[in-house]
Amino acid sequence: MRIGVPQETAPRERRVALVPESCKKLIQAGYEVSVETNAGAAAGFDDAAYTAVGCTIATDPATLFGSSDLLARVDAPSLDTPAREEVGWMKPGAICLGSLMPLRHLAVMRALAARQITAFSTDAIPRTTRAQAMDTLSSMANITGYKGVLLAAVELNRYFPMLMTAAGMVAPAKVFVIGAGVAGLQAIATARRLGANVLATDVRPEVKEQIESVGAKYVGIELKESAAAGGGYAKELSAEDQERQRQLLVEQCALSDVVITTALIGGVFAPRLLTADTVKTMKPGSVVVDLGADGGGNCELSRLGETARVGAVTIIAPLNLPATMPYHASLLFSRNLTAFIQAFTKDKAFQLDLTDDLQRGAIITHGGEVKHDRTRDALQKAGL
Repeated sequence: MRIGVPQETAPRERRVALVPESCKKLIQAGYEVSVETNAGAAAGFDDAAYTAVGCTIATDPATLFGSSDLLARVDAPSLDTPAREEVGWMKPGAICLGSLMPLRHLAVMRALAARQITAFSTDAIPRTTRAQAMDTLSSMANITGYKGVLLAAVELNRYFPMLMTAAGMVAPAKVFVIGAGVAGLQAIATARRLGANVLATDVRPEVKEQIESVGAKYVGIELKESAAAGGGYAKELSAEDQERQRQLLVEQCALSDVVITTALIGGVFAPRLLTADTVKTMKPGSVVVDLGADGGGNCELSRLGETARVGAVTIIAPLNLPATMPYHASLLFSRNLTAFIQAFTKDKAFQLDLTDDLQRGAIITHGGEVKHDRTRDALQKAGL
């Protein structure tokens, strides 16, 4: 069975789906691995590193797609791109594995189904103990939370830590983290390592202990309705709870030097949390880092992919932060994909087993149909 590793071509993307370390393991398990030339170059893995572990290098991407039984990739394949018609290049019956973000790429999912492709999206894998080694969302969110704090530290007009100097004491920066998923918890831990005074909130009060375990003080509201959606995700708040949360955010943002937002509904779309009026209450020189930018942004004033100045406040809304640390992002992502492939490898091939909870949860398209409930519902609403 042949695994193909194409070069990623999405804007800002520098990761590669499989690194040489993982390719070696898969070759030892009986797979053939073909890698598009320069697929790993931007992440620090040249073609020689792949050939050294037994991979073949493909110079023609169309041939790579057409000859692969399983395509391992980072992002969703391209569609209707004249120079690179990736969905059209894939052979019917092939498997496509990656973080496809199906709800953000509905037309691509419909095309994959029409092409008879079996597509697995790792961001849909159930968040269970068994699946931890396959969880690309968590691996990439860790990087997002870490890098987001570094961006804030660069832009902030003051130190993060408390310092005792010959000129007197410097007070620590006050950092407020909104959302305590993987990205939020990593942001808290990183800000604390830099010496900041950190407060954090989440609509799920059950994460209070997790917030405190990484060094922040928890602040929150008493919800009228539970905001837990299962699997470590949050759902949208009721109108009453939204207003009470808004008041909390206004109070805390006005006191903070740095506000870092990490909220996503269902791990996909960003709720609007910071209004223009809230930003206006913030101190001169303060910084907002909108880590929900990939999902549309948590801040009303964010310019996605840009750094904006609104009055005396800096708003950073970075896109695809994991790709800015492509070496380790690729390494971790690759290990996640490899764990998924190895879990279902038998007789030197990947075995489909839709009775398995991991495959059943992660499968998006199969047999000409969209199997993923949320994707199917979204397609119907969109008229696709």
